[in-house]
Amino acid sequence: MDIFSDLVKRELVAQTTDEDALHKALSEESLKFYVGFDPTAPSLHMGNLVQILVARRLQAAGHTPYMLVGGATGLIGDPRMTSERSLNPRDVVEGWVEKIRAQIQPFLDFEGPNAATMVNNYDWTGDISVLDFLRDVGKHFSVNRMLAKEAVSARLNSDAGISFTEFAYQLLQGNDYLELYRRYGITLQTGGSDQWGNLTSGADLIRRVERTSVHAMSIKLITKADGTKFGKTETGTVWLDPTLTSPYAFSQFWLNTADADAPGYLKVFSLRELDEINDIIEQFKEAPHTRLVQKTLARDVTELVHGKEATDQAFAAADALFGRGELTELDEPTIAGATSALPGTDIDSAALAAGVNVVDLFVDAFAQTGQLKSKGEVRKAIQQGGAYINNVKVESEDHVMTADQFLPAGDHAVALLRRGKKTLAVACLR
Repeated sequence: MDIFSDLVKRELVAQTTDEDALHKALSEESLKFYVGFDPTAPSLHMGNLVQILVARRLQAAGHTPYMLVGGATGLIGDPRMTSERSLNPRDVVEGWVEKIRAQIQPFLDFEGPNAATMVNNYDWTGDISVLDFLRDVGKHFSVNRMLAKEAVSARLNSDAGISFTEFAYQLLQGNDYLELYRRYGITLQTGGSDQWGNLTSGADLIRRVERTSVHAMSIKLITKADGTKFGKTETGTVWLDPTLTSPYAFSQFWLNTADADAPGYLKVFSLRELDEINDIIEQFKEAPHTRLVQKTLARDVTELVHGKEATDQAFAAADALFGRGELTELDEPTIAGATSALPGTDIDSAALAAGVNVVDLFVDAFAQTGQLKSKGEVRKAIQQGGAYINNVKVESEDHVMTADQFLPAGDHAVALLRRGKKTLAVACLR
């Protein structure tokens, strides 16, 4: 496999230290490479998945991945363009290290001739003294070049400024590459294109100290055609942890991808061969209304991250919400995830026992949607056969809710309310 050409055709490669040399090395050698992840949150997100999948593709092509979770750099924080990061407690960072390691492991092969290895930069950074670090590492960094790094320059020209702590981050990451080169013979580092300055810091440090050349390759940051940030929804970041972003919400993120973005995302996130992907894209161009690319993308990526069973449940939930499947056949986490973002109303057990009329319930639940704003509108919807509870038509405006109409959804129970074919709300029994 010409893995470098494959990455280029998928529009993943942003920059390299020496494109021809790297292309040749990836084609003719079995390289050891690494990519790092800082534990600045309890879960990885969609941007991190891009880097993991690049590592997976490189491993499939015969190269050996070292996946670094930064127990040391996570205590500092990579400089952002906008403002200083908050420093998290050491025990919190240590817990996040373990969670992120566990998230990465299923994507790679940890057995065989090019088995993946997990590493933690705290192992070689935690005990080093300030004097040793300044003498052995800091001596080789030019402050002029450090100031020219994009994130540093942006912060220096802002009102926020930058602390010495974050300014020194690039020394730590540069030292990581040097240590991994010495310990394991790693000669390639990959990372996001916003990390290019840090990637080259490591390659430059190795050149100065070891008198040899190594490779760095940055991966393009995924963007949306409309200019908004990829991996964000109205409810926030799309996480890989199913407790933070449910498999249902995860699949919906991909199903709702704009037509202009979906073909490019399929090349980046699907493990299908490019010939097959291009065939799917051509079919999609001939019949965009089928949303073939979005459906393929949603199933491929959700199954990759959450497994087939959770993916099947997520797609079944999407059908069930709109009356094309049985809600009662879904498990509790799926019901909870599928209804969590819906507008609605809460009911306590005392109110249910006293009697909750379906008309009042619909008015309260749909208040945020702009539909069914009055009891008269609800009564009309019921009379016209357009009001449903758990996909069962409401036959009478005098109907009173009962406990068996609420489906278990984790720490609460829900009743799905639907007006017509597409307008949904939920009643939550707490």
